[in-house]
Amino acid sequence: MTKISKLLFFVFIATISTAHAQFKIDAEIRPRFEYRHGFSDLIPDNADPAAFISQRTRLNTSYLTNNLNFYISLQDVRVWGDVPQLNISDDSGLTVHQAFAEFLLNPDISVKLGRQEVSYDDQRIFGSVNWAQQARSHDMVLFKYRKNAFKLDVGMALNQDKEANTGTILTTPKTYKAMQFAWLHKDWTNFSGSLLFLNNGKQFKNQTKYSQTIGTHLIYKETKFAANANLYYQFGKDASLADNDLNAYLLGLEGSYKVTNNTLLALGIELQSGNENGAPSNGKNKAFSPFYGTNHKFNGFMDYFYVGNHANNVGLLDIYAKANFKLNAKSSLTAFVHQFSAAEDINNTVSKNLGTELDLVYGYNLSKDIKINAGYSQMFASKGMEVLKGNSDGNTNNWGWLMVTIKPTLFSK
Repeated sequence: MTKISKLLFFVFIATISTAHAQFKIDAEIRPRFEYRHGFSDLIPDNADPAAFISQRTRLNTSYLTNNLNFYISLQDVRVWGDVPQLNISDDSGLTVHQAFAEFLLNPDISVKLGRQEVSYDDQRIFGSVNWAQQARSHDMVLFKYRKNAFKLDVGMALNQDKEANTGTILTTPKTYKAMQFAWLHKDWTNFSGSLLFLNNGKQFKNQTKYSQTIGTHLIYKETKFAANANLYYQFGKDASLADNDLNAYLLGLEGSYKVTNNTLLALGIELQSGNENGAPSNGKNKAFSPFYGTNHKFNGFMDYFYVGNHANNVGLLDIYAKANFKLNAKSSLTAFVHQFSAAEDINNTVSKNLGTELDLVYGYNLSKDIKINAGYSQMFASKGMEVLKGNSDGNTNNWGWLMVTIKPTLFSK
């Protein structure tokens, strides 16, 4: 049986056996066209822009009883054209995005086992990274406590690349060896607060080196005014031959005001510490890492910072303004302006100024199941950005995209 036929067989069996449970099947198809001319990095003079269409396809099934939540999400991520029309390969590209079971130990405590998304607060440290077509999920066990307005989650993960009789060295790239975290959250009338502790172990050769992150996310809301803050501190060791001591921090503050029912304005600032001249020195690493957050959401949509780049570098000071306009019942427009600076000196020839980015995003709800989004971004890079990125061509750097998200419910009982 092929992977698809096995899935359909599972769906059929589940459907006919849900007399006393809630069973749901939903799907998603999300093609996105992108024009990249300096996305995530300054484009050199001799490089042509890129244009492509990527697509995420998902089939999700959930089975819910009084004490069990069973969920499977299968997905295929590809670029249009990377598979020939006359494809005979059995390698369909189908992967498991989520596959977990959550069961109650008592009315307040549950255990969630398997591959799952981990998302907390504004997704600064843990996020689903939904913008990326593949998104992010973790293999872990999660203990959850819920009592009135108080929440406590404790998660643990241990990664290995294969079954073995000897050795525990992880060779899988771009992942951690072990991780433990605790997240506490409490809601009040106009205020909510979270506290996060993360012990993150990364493999370096035959050792697992641990760093610790502790911090808080705070929210205050009134009828028209809202404010939120992030404060995080990192210590421990980095995963390097130098075995550097970490001493890093993130400070963020945003205030927003609802001018009318259809207009919201916001101002914000975020500072992530970094290393002078862009590298750890004297056994110290002062560069903050947002680890598993949805980093595309922060510091500009063109992904010049902390999206697979800018690690252990000069840090970042991001001062930004945001405006959101609800145009009518179905459409909205959001605009960002970011002013970027390095948190530490780049070198003795340029200033800390990195440039300005403009982001525009338009959204339209065609129907309950269909949404259309489009965006345009432009980076006005400074000399400091050119030095930081090792590119002095001084080209115009922009990015445009158009995405259609179709998410129907196929079956619900």
